[in-house]
Amino acid sequence: MLRTHLAGSLRAEHADQTVTLTGWVARRRDHGGVIFIDLRDASGVSQVVFREGEVAEQAHRLRAEYCVRITGSVEVRPEGNQNFEIPTGAIEVNATTLEVLNESAPLPFQLDDQVGEEARLKHRYLDLRREGPGQAIRLRSKVNAAAREVLAHHEFVEVETPTLTRSTPRAPATSWFPRACSPAASTRCRRARSCSSSC
Repeated sequence: MLRTHLAGSLRAEHADQTVTLTGWVARRRDHGGVIFIDLRDASGVSQVVFREGEVAEQAHRLRAEYCVRITGSVEVRPEGNQNFEIPTGAIEVNATTLEVLNESAPLPFQLDDQVGEEARLKHRYLDLRREGPGQAIRLRSKVNAAAREVLAHHEFVEVETPTLTRSTPRAPATSWFPRACSPAASTRCRRARSCSSSC
């Protein structure tokens, strides 16, 4: 079983339940041997604590953006340790098992850093994990889905049309293909410009 709950769905009423969560390590903190991580998935973030034993030893090697699966018991956070800025701030998950599904190479930038547009676009797969860009792309997806649903309900036909883009230098290699306009011209080839007017 990949997961039983989404990380952002846990609340105080889930206390004493055993859950399995899957997600990415957003942050890791080591407080005197007790390790805390913020586990993030598409629904939000839950705090996971590793207190003792082999599972705590495993947690020492966790780094940002490791993809992990944990199983543990939902507990209400002690008074004064609650974080009311997030929906899951009243609880934490006391982990009993930890499985690293995929490790992460060192990141070109931390997700909570302020980085330039060029770096964000170059590493778009990371940028979309940030809260703002992630919410924007999800909203766009929902709007597009709603528009398509309305049009489909009225029996519109969706036709894929060519996408026009700006010509850029240093384009990919030029494609060549046989010309099939007439038998006499079948041995000739013509050049197809894929992206660049400089080909």
